[in-house]
Amino acid sequence: MPKAYENAGVSVEAGYEVVKRIKSHVARTERPGVVGGIGGFGGLFDLASLGYREPVLISGTDGVGTKLVVAKMAGRHDTIGIDCVAMCVNDIAAQGAEPLFFLDYIACGKNDPALLEQVVSGVADGCVQAGAGLIGGETAEMPGMYAEDEYDLAGFAVGVAERSAIVDGSGIAEGDVLIGLPSSGVHSNGFSLVRKALFEQAGYTVDTTLDELDGRTLGEVLLEPTRIYVKALKPLFQAGVVKGVAHITGGGFIENIPRMIPDGLATRIELGSWPVPPIFDVIERAGNVEHTEMFNIFNMGAGMVLAVAADRADEAMALLSGNDEPAYRIGAVVRKTVDDVELA
Repeated sequence: MPKAYENAGVSVEAGYEVVKRIKSHVARTERPGVVGGIGGFGGLFDLASLGYREPVLISGTDGVGTKLVVAKMAGRHDTIGIDCVAMCVNDIAAQGAEPLFFLDYIACGKNDPALLEQVVSGVADGCVQAGAGLIGGETAEMPGMYAEDEYDLAGFAVGVAERSAIVDGSGIAEGDVLIGLPSSGVHSNGFSLVRKALFEQAGYTVDTTLDELDGRTLGEVLLEPTRIYVKALKPLFQAGVVKGVAHITGGGFIENIPRMIPDGLATRIELGSWPVPPIFDVIERAGNVEHTEMFNIFNMGAGMVLAVAADRADEAMALLSGNDEPAYRIGAVVRKTVDDVELA
């Protein structure tokens, strides 16, 4: 068989092997509405089978940024796919959506079937956590664009909500309570600063252990997958207690919380009202970052912030507790004076 494409750096056979390897992982994400399997020119999903009266599709796309560099440094690629799913489904869940399906895109310098299987296994794990079907994707081998040992990962999620149940923050009012749902750590934002502070300035490696991290290596702590909040939020949406949701990603508290708050209002965040994972103290110290600036970059231990009416805050907390979901009252909605987010 002619090998012109292989001589140019692209292995067609390796591509076939990747598809073969990932089929079992895709099968784990089967859910109602998924039609057929992977291998066609498009993924199929039967929306009519779900019984929504006025369905509105809500979509989101994202990647995991330079957290991939840390995965490469640690030689661990089986959880980075969870991060990719989480970044997408958490965004759409913040508007009240039930995730339906997910597609991934992997670009690499050389198609390594064993490595890419690890990545896709993580994607499937994330889809299972989110209740989303993995119905398609693309693997692009791009020699000359990427080094042989490099890859990039991005994804795309589609969810659905009843039009009347969309969570858009429009009903948020002064006096509403803010509830924080804990993160699993750094999640997938701010890793350019993380790498500079920890590896360049402090001289640590992914194998470094610090007393604050309870014997875990920096690599283990940093690669802790982004938490997926879909199941935690679902009972709250069903009870209609949530007025607004902010997914705390890039931009931290300062950028993301105002995205759910109506004009004329602001939020007062009570520092110390929730536990901050020690990795943030390590980053702050190693990078000589001002404490307040940390809240403009990272989630600081609260990956989702919910706005609920004061008279329903106890109900929301009880629903979370009943589902073994830790949560903390971290502040309130106030009349805006100067800042959108006040750190008290």
